[in-house]
Amino acid sequence: MSALPNASYSVTLRLHLDPEDSRAVGRVTTAIGEAAGAVVAMDFVDTAGEVVVVDVTANAGDADHAERIQAAVEALHGVHVHRASDRTFLLHLKGKLEVRSTVPLKTRDDLSMAYTPGVARVCRAIVKDPEDARRLTIKGNTVAIVTDGSAVLGLGDIGPEASMPVMEGKAVLFKRFADIDAWPVCLDATDADQIVEIVKAIAPVYGGINLEDIAAPKCFEIEERLKEALDIPVFHDDQHGTAIVVLAALHNALRLVGKELGDLTVAMSGAGAAGVAIIKLLLQEGVGDVIVADRNGILDAQARELNGSKAWLADNTNRGGTRGSLRDAVRDADVFIGVSGPNVLDPADIATMAADAIVFALANPDPEVDPVGAGEHAAVVATGRSDYPNQINNVLAFPGVFRGALDARARFITEAMKVAAARALADVIGPDELRASYIIPSPFDERVAPAVAAAVRDEAKRST
Repeated sequence: MSALPNASYSVTLRLHLDPEDSRAVGRVTTAIGEAAGAVVAMDFVDTAGEVVVVDVTANAGDADHAERIQAAVEALHGVHVHRASDRTFLLHLKGKLEVRSTVPLKTRDDLSMAYTPGVARVCRAIVKDPEDARRLTIKGNTVAIVTDGSAVLGLGDIGPEASMPVMEGKAVLFKRFADIDAWPVCLDATDADQIVEIVKAIAPVYGGINLEDIAAPKCFEIEERLKEALDIPVFHDDQHGTAIVVLAALHNALRLVGKELGDLTVAMSGAGAAGVAIIKLLLQEGVGDVIVADRNGILDAQARELNGSKAWLADNTNRGGTRGSLRDAVRDADVFIGVSGPNVLDPADIATMAADAIVFALANPDPEVDPVGAGEHAAVVATGRSDYPNQINNVLAFPGVFRGALDARARFITEAMKVAAARALADVIGPDELRASYIIPSPFDERVAPAVAAAVRDEAKRST
């Protein structure tokens, strides 16, 4: 599947043009279009000098495509590319976060209250009642984004330093959508014991822990041990954020096709962290059956020796005893959910599914099946990409989930809270808005985070 032009590969070309050539700008935009680029902005920087200086911004599909666009422009007579700037790298210069004071610090009185000697009174109050730390410090509105960089989406095991841009981005999303102050905690640690001990040691500063991009099966152990050890919510977003959004999207897709969750057969590609969490949530909601396949075929405890999470999946799914490959799992299934890798199915495989099939192909950047081809056979198609309808994006879940948990001073994020979040997210789209290309709201829909937060907060208060 060819990559479509998008903002993540956006380049700004500073051009020097001949002021006598009135058609130069038109030739430039035509060249970019013929190179399959998308012009998104143009700015005349200087028209009074010996050359006309113009900035042209174009989206490309990947880095090689951006270079081809630049070469196509450079080849034009009378056009000189003075400089090419990658807008994504420019955006990341010096990082995407900073620390700002929330209090004035202009006078001696300000200093005496914010720091010494006045701060000592606040410290003593917390010694007397440690729970006051949530009220009198950043703890009440701060989340640690913890990773070892061992399973970064689409990049794999890249380590703590290289994972920082992703974690900074996550922190920006927390702030933008839920006004939560989050901070990257990228650990140079290699095993579960190290990570657990480090997080336990830093936990007093934070009101919640968001585990991110930690490889399975290590991530399962880390989450369970931290949930037992800490008195603040621990949430592995790769698992539970994905599961919440999938469940919400599925609820709305079922409204469209007129099917009930309890009657469904779901075929799933991928048995990692996200797959396990999705299945647990579906089982809790009463799904009919799930047939899970990994790269070696359908999980079947009788046919294959399985350990850990895969053994659990085999014991709790595939009640009909289906065997074979992913294609066998998909045949006659009502729903396909992919959380694995690119192009594991052909659009023709979707044609073997039940009538009014639902396809969630979530691998990024390349889905398990071509979405356009799948749409020829399925009633509803969703992906993990922003350039197709129905993006299953974790940002629809985690800001609101943590906002609700922090507001409720919850000590855990329970399965009931996740289900409440999914239902609230689904209900953001009203019956008059629902359609095949709109089963899940945009991350920029201002209704999303407040609705999810309220549902989580109410469920937390009800169950504690």
